[in-house]
Amino acid sequence: MKYSTVIVAAGKGQRMKLGYNKVYARLDDGRTILEHAMDIFLNDEDCVQITVVTDAQDYYHNVKGRWPGKITLARGGETRQQSVSNGLNTVIGEAVMIHDGARPFLDRESLERLKKALETEDAALLCVPCKDTIKVVTDGYITETPDRNTLMNAQTPQAFRTELLVECMRKAAEEGFTGTDDTSLVERYSSARVKAVEGSYANIKITVPEDL
Repeated sequence: MKYSTVIVAAGKGQRMKLGYNKVYARLDDGRTILEHAMDIFLNDEDCVQITVVTDAQDYYHNVKGRWPGKITLARGGETRQQSVSNGLNTVIGEAVMIHDGARPFLDRESLERLKKALETEDAALLCVPCKDTIKVVTDGYITETPDRNTLMNAQTPQAFRTELLVECMRKAAEEGFTGTDDTSLVERYSSARVKAVEGSYANIKITVPEDL
């Protein structure tokens, strides 16, 4: 299936303490985190379009020679959800994948599993089983220990029929609701089921200096 990709790369990355957008930090090979996040989609023939939601000046300054025909830029919003919405406004594909610009280690096998799911599902996301015991804490005290076997860590990409996500984004904006991720909007504003697809523990989101 042909699809578009929206890469969300407009955050400040304050927890990285870099003083600039963390997606432009460079890994050991001298290339930026964002470039690594883009590569897998640039090299996938099924990806017809990549929209990078970021500051255009930052992009041009840090990403040299990266302007092939299927890359466009969109302006970031005040929140991640608004940034995704801005990116969706540019999408031409019937299906869309939303990916974090700070996840540079997405592997081909995970992407192919997600693409396969999208052939039959309206929404799907990569996720991995929780390794740790999770505690629900209220006012500083543990109130519940959920069954770890029912819990998974959500990753990106998260994949959708474009029309479905656009409609759920519209309803969320009308209600003033901000979800914790993109699939949470589909869960709230549609009857579509979200397929859990096996991801990889290597597909981390770079958030703090220790992640580098």
